[in-house]
Amino acid sequence: MLKYYKEILSQYEYASLLQTLILIAMVVVFVTIFIKVAKKPKGYYKEDEHAPLDLEPEEEEKNNTK
Repeated sequence: MLKYYKEILSQYEYASLLQTLILIAMVVVFVTIFIKVAKKPKGYYKEDEHAPLDLEPEEEEKNNTK
């Protein structure tokens, strides 16, 4: 089954060049995200770590009782 997709996706001109550029762009994006997260101070996400999962429980309880 994969060979059929492979034939379809590689029939256009410059297919290997475009696939290589897309792969490089994806790697650059993920490395950039990793570096941005790694550069944050140690306690930067501490407040988010202890955040409640439900931000407005009282309003939802009122809506459920109606």
